[in-house]
Amino acid sequence: MTGNRENTTVAVIGAGVAGLTLGNFLLRNGVDCVVLEKHSRAYVEQRQRAGTIDAFGVRMFRAWGLGEVLEGDPVPQSEGGFYIDGEAMPIDMDDDNDDSLFCPQQVLVRNLTDRFLRDGGDLRYEAADVSLEDITGERPRVRYRGADGSAEVVACDFVAGCDGFHGVSRRTIPAAALTEYSHAYGYNWLSVLAAVPADPSGMAIHARGLAGMIPRGPRASRVYLQCRVDDTVGQWPDERVWSELEARFGTPVPSGEIVDKRIVPLRSVVFDPMSYGSLYLLGDAAHIVPPMSAKGIHLALHDTEVFARAVIRQVREGDASLLDSYSETCLPHIWNYQAFATWITDMMHNAGFTGYEGEFRKQVARAELQRQFTSQTANKLFGELAAGTN
Repeated sequence: MTGNRENTTVAVIGAGVAGLTLGNFLLRNGVDCVVLEKHSRAYVEQRQRAGTIDAFGVRMFRAWGLGEVLEGDPVPQSEGGFYIDGEAMPIDMDDDNDDSLFCPQQVLVRNLTDRFLRDGGDLRYEAADVSLEDITGERPRVRYRGADGSAEVVACDFVAGCDGFHGVSRRTIPAAALTEYSHAYGYNWLSVLAAVPADPSGMAIHARGLAGMIPRGPRASRVYLQCRVDDTVGQWPDERVWSELEARFGTPVPSGEIVDKRIVPLRSVVFDPMSYGSLYLLGDAAHIVPPMSAKGIHLALHDTEVFARAVIRQVREGDASLLDSYSETCLPHIWNYQAFATWITDMMHNAGFTGYEGEFRKQVARAELQRQFTSQTANKLFGELAAGTN
């Protein structure tokens, strides 16, 4: 089946933050693109995920004339508390130059979608059975089945793989052409979406394990509880979630409806190189950071800006140098934030729980943590990394 054939400059696979940001950047600069998403619009815009946009991301959107996508549903803007062994600790971080904000990811995706479509963007939902062909040739093709069952083919100059860790884009690249660097942590998170305000809001270090309660709306919160790698959701009934959260924070916690509950593996992954032929990997398709670091969106946006500038230069000037150096440009930045993500993840978990690394690592982690409160130099570096400006 040959399918209906179309042509575009960039075929973007995936309509998450990376794909939609890229689509908007290209559209605003006169570069044709088609964005394909396997899910429905309702599914994508209701998908609950973390939503910290650091100073780098905020400034980037504003610099590209897309500041409006940062506006959205009101969420309590609070640093939240920090608890060690049930005791609230003062937080005095250097944030004078930190423009970071919290915007629920589904709100950001909705805003990016609205802007893209309002400006005439081509966004196709429920694109099933996507496959990439001839990505090392002069004219790659993307095949898919439309929502009406029709066979479609999009020929393009470049393919942007923005379809996440389990997407088709990276799987299209021969395994021998990629090096995978990965690290699995010795613990997982139980992630819970609850229909209650985040009170207390913040993170807790405790001998029972790390805990977090983060706002996801005026009456919604995301709860994180450190758990064993072999734990299952069935081992965490609602009553245990609330009692464990209260024990780790050392303060009463209002219970309520639990909307979603799942085990989240903590891992760090980097694929090198981030391109193969005319296929370029962006965001989670190329790398994963543990959620403790809140740097998933940051890295996706950094990849997107680097790739967008490279394509725009190629289209306008016929200069492929930025495309040729895409991986070499992105990877040092990615490794910098993988280092940050690994450090903060290990420190925050080891500072309380000794079942994985032991008492020695606990005391080392406590010393590292204390340094953040007592050293202006350490505080400044942490602030730069947290803001995404390092």
